[in-house]
Amino acid sequence: MATKLKTGDKAPSFSVKDHGGQEVNLENLKGKKVILYFYPKDNTPGCTAEACSLRDGFDKLLDAGFVVAGVSPDSEKSHKNFAEKHNLPFHLIADTGKELLKAYGAWGEKKMYGKSYEGVIRTTFVISEEGIIEHVIPKVDTKNHAEQILALYN
Repeated sequence: MATKLKTGDKAPSFSVKDHGGQEVNLENLKGKKVILYFYPKDNTPGCTAEACSLRDGFDKLLDAGFVVAGVSPDSEKSHKNFAEKHNLPFHLIADTGKELLKAYGAWGEKKMYGKSYEGVIRTTFVISEEGIIEHVIPKVDTKNHAEQILALYN
């Protein structure tokens, strides 16, 4: 099941702490474009490729006016280790209660090997300076995610 949110919708607001204990609040990010990406698990191959793509393209994303925040149900400690191990310069949000994941429709039924289970649906949202969803990316190119996002604006 994919998110019900679509381009033009108001982004659900949030106020959460990142892996360094810093407050990340959608209201405080008004005036900047926000890349809010939801991923299943720290230190797994696809999630590491996605995070490293965003890290490698971070300067270009900053120059284009973006703020980047990754969200998964992993703990703050797991995020801290993941960020340090891969030199990630952006926010990682520990959504252990899955409130943000559910608000954005990035938590739901998945299937693997014929079995259904609940999990993170890898999705990226690009939120405008006014808090409106500009892009929903349900098919994330983990190895080239920064380029995938920048291409939407070229």
